[in-house]
Amino acid sequence: MKFSELGLKPEILKAIKRAGFEEATPIQAQTIPLALKGDDVIGQAQTGTGKTAAFGLPILQNLDKQHDSIQAIVIEPTRELAIQTQEELFRLGRDEKARVQVVYGGADIRRQIHALKQTPAILVGTPGRLLDHLKRKTIDISQVKTIVLDEADEMLDMGFIQDIESILKYASSKHQTLLFSATMPKPIMHISEKFMHDPEIVQIKGKELTANLIDQYFVRAKENEKFDILCRLIDVQNPDLAVVFGRTKRRVDELTRGLQARGYNAAGIHGDLSQNKRMSVLKRFRKGKLDILVATDVAARGLDISGVSHVYNYDIPQDPDSYVHRIGRTGRAGKNGMSVTFVTPNEIGYMRTIENLTHKKMMPLRPPSDEEAFKGQLSAANKKVQELLDGDLSKYTEGAAKLLDDYSAVDLVAALLKDLSKDADSVKVKITPEKPLPYKAKRDYSHSRSRRNFKHNGDRNSKYRRRPNSKRGSRHNNKNHDFVIKKKD
Repeated sequence: MKFSELGLKPEILKAIKRAGFEEATPIQAQTIPLALKGDDVIGQAQTGTGKTAAFGLPILQNLDKQHDSIQAIVIEPTRELAIQTQEELFRLGRDEKARVQVVYGGADIRRQIHALKQTPAILVGTPGRLLDHLKRKTIDISQVKTIVLDEADEMLDMGFIQDIESILKYASSKHQTLLFSATMPKPIMHISEKFMHDPEIVQIKGKELTANLIDQYFVRAKENEKFDILCRLIDVQNPDLAVVFGRTKRRVDELTRGLQARGYNAAGIHGDLSQNKRMSVLKRFRKGKLDILVATDVAARGLDISGVSHVYNYDIPQDPDSYVHRIGRTGRAGKNGMSVTFVTPNEIGYMRTIENLTHKKMMPLRPPSDEEAFKGQLSAANKKVQELLDGDLSKYTEGAAKLLDDYSAVDLVAALLKDLSKDADSVKVKITPEKPLPYKAKRDYSHSRSRRNFKHNGDRNSKYRRRPNSKRGSRHNNKNHDFVIKKKD
């Protein structure tokens, strides 16, 4: 369906065309008309399906330019996603001259307070910082017309339910609520019952949820085999941009150092890194200055990164819902993507549960041989040589001629290919084994999040409570262990 068929005004359509959008995605086509009418909407949409435009375009169209107040707030689970959403809404609302501001923790609140004095029409923020501003009375949302809860299941999983409830109490009861989530656990429905008025439900079918453009594979491997297989896969598949998911912060650190030691252009992010460091790594990755991003689930939540061709699940996620979020980083904008999940013998039950959730079986993938990996390295090196030949080589011809007097052309080219290739055999990498997931027979984990995160603590009438002894936004608190890199003599 074309955007021109959705009831959007010319100024909005102009912004859509400038942004490069052609046809509406299913979630946009079904959600936008409902949101324009003022209905409350629950939208099930995977990250990367265009849900920002799905709620952003109706908000922009319904703005009252004569009204100097916050008319819409968008609540996001992470700083990164809040910033991305603010940037996209700003681009789409440029012709409407819509003022869009973002607030999030970890930034100077005084600067935010100063900026908020020029009241934005749309405010995007993380739950904790939005609540902080409300308590300080530096923002007023009593006249807000639309509230968006984006990545709702992620906010639930990160323990933000109480903050969200507190924020909604500051708003008028007449506002419109738009809720978006990649999965629909029971607590999401509890939110709709408590804070929404007869919501329309737009639900993407299971087969669409994981995108048919993503080829999903699994590799059976023992724990001590996984790193070498990962490297061989990267050599053979030669991804444009890849994300490698590890279960813990220690795992991410070790994988990052190991990949770097073997010559791969990789960097890692997890919850222990400073906000500036994480943003710096993500900026390099988006600009193509990094080939491989290694991340924990928590650090990668809500990341909207285009151009990712491969996702490698070095550790299979314990929560099947996380798998949906992980592989949603690829297969976007009509491009094909690939996901490869490493599965140890006792994790087959977890894989089958994931397949039941996604309604798609993972295909077995044979690990590449050393010979196949070497051919892949040579192919990548050849591409680099071709790139070098495109440049101006006039300054080097005299030196090249002298080398040809002493060495054969074949030997010189072979030396160049060796230098450009990754000699993986020369660097031995040891990755500390993680405690394996407990053996599970095939069972349904679809509501595991609600059981794990929302305990009644013996009181049937108690409200949802944040998980005890956990840091918001960080599921793991493992200490780093020694990392061993040994070179052959």
